Amino acid sequence: MSAGHPEHGDPRVAFEAAKLGLWTFLATEVLLFGALFTAYTVFRLKYPALFHAEHLKLNRVLGAVNTVVLITSSLMVVLGVDAIKRGKARLFEACFGATILLAAVFLCVKYVEYTAKFHHGIYPRTNLFFSIYFMLTGLHGIHVLLGMGVLSYVILLSRRGRLSAGYYTPAEMSGLYWHFVDLVWIYLFPLFYLIG
Repeated sequence: MSAGHPEHGDPRVAFEAAKLGLWTFLATEVLLFGALFTAYTVFRLKYPALFHAEHLKLNRVLGAVNTVVLITSSLMVVLGVDAIKRGKARLFEACFGATILLAAVFLCVKYVEYTAKFHHGIYPRTNLFFSIYFMLTGLHGIHVLLGMGVLSYVILLSRRGRLSAGYYTPAEMSGLYWHFVDLVWIYLFPLFYLIG
């Protein structure tokens, strides 16, 4: 058996299998978000005045703060994966822990945004713009929550001694998923908050 985690055989084979599985999953996610982005584009072209007027009701500062938060969280993931590849488990856990905290900050900011909208009588069924806004940002929020769960599980694996410089596939795969979540927001932010 090759070096690496004894329960996983050759770590290169485990990594390639996990990577193929994750890319297949992410392809379905791209199709889902792609369809919703297409719907946004079609309706925005059809109702430009509505979309322009309604996007002004969004808080650009909070949207920008959340963008910085998620980009920073992706940096923490990169640093964490690099740490576990070098066998630095505690540093890895700290970086992934920081990512989870930043994800929680993101969701708290989103909660503030949502409650402000509800306070002003803006709900998912208010109009077409906000229907799409709440659908896309809500779906993204669910992915953030799932990512927090996955990252927490990978930290638990590390604490149990299941990750090392020889076997870090779960860290790399969860990191890839987190980058996808970040990338979706990088598209959502300009679409809703910046394009007038």
